[in-house]
Amino acid sequence: EVQLVESGGGSVQAGGSLRLSCTARGFSLNDFHMAWYRQAPGNECELVSTIRRGADTYSDSVKGRFTCSQDNVKNTIYLQMNSLKPQDTAVYYCAADADGYFPGSTSCPNSYNYWGQGTQVTVSL
Repeated sequence: EVQLVESGGGSVQAGGSLRLSCTARGFSLNDFHMAWYRQAPGNECELVSTIRRGADTYSDSVKGRFTCSQDNVKNTIYLQMNSLKPQDTAVYYCAADADGYFPGSTSCPNSYNYWGQGTQVTVSL
């Protein structure tokens, strides 16, 4: 059974940092494309970052501030978030897909990717 388990959310002041983790169970990271999404209240789920065997991409809203990485030994991906802003406040989800299909905006969760349970990130002024 494919399972994604997230951790690392919390509350931080603007300018601070957080690191999210997403551990994959039931499959190897090498066999799947991985992504981070976020959903702020009242908004659709927004694609933040993708990673596949170390090759990463980012949305314009987080480029230069967030870094996605993966540890194949721990079968875990990470999202290092620096210089956090109040507009980064959202529930963050990791997602997996065998073919790398990650819509730019979607519902969280959708019916065609695998999803973690989500973790809340709150950034205050």
